[in-house]
Amino acid sequence: MTTQKPSLPEIPPELQDNVRLMPWDKLYNWGRKRSLWPLFTGLACCAFEFIAAAASRFDLGRFGMDIARASPRQADLMIVSGTVTKKMAPQVVRLYNQMAEPKYVIAMGACAISGGPFKEGYNVVSGVDKLIPVDVYVPGCPPRPEALYNAILTLHAKMEREPIRSLPWYQGGVGDDGIPVPALGPDMVDWQVVGECDLERSK
Repeated sequence: MTTQKPSLPEIPPELQDNVRLMPWDKLYNWGRKRSLWPLFTGLACCAFEFIAAAASRFDLGRFGMDIARASPRQADLMIVSGTVTKKMAPQVVRLYNQMAEPKYVIAMGACAISGGPFKEGYNVVSGVDKLIPVDVYVPGCPPRPEALYNAILTLHAKMEREPIRSLPWYQGGVGDDGIPVPALGPDMVDWQVVGECDLERSK
């Protein structure tokens, strides 16, 4: 037995210019993608391109993103623009954990993606995706504001494909303790687990 999806009712001709019917998921995702609030997370020189993208020549306001928040509890998009050092790694993770769900991350620039020209540096994290999940990558050193706009449109396309019922933050009883804050970065000695490593070595 095959079940057919219920079709939407037809709109009378005299109302077609004023009324539009669509699934709830489509309407909900349309509202979400047009009201993203980015978080101030400028870490290095790529932040100037992010600032230029928000200025009058490019104008992030056309996407409903002209309100960049200083508080992570009022933001749902983190644009990591610049080099993530091991000193800043705990702060980046802490800010991500405090952001409102559903939340998204854009890694802007070569340094945020892979460490860039400082990849072999003793104090540089080899990509922010070692710390937090990344949705869209923007290559370049630094990427221009147009590249950031392309990343935003790519994120919009991803949001359009997300059904409400499958999103984890709308499931009842699902707890989220967040991502553990690193002590000294992902590729340095973490003194919180060094004892466990010694036990594994001794076996």
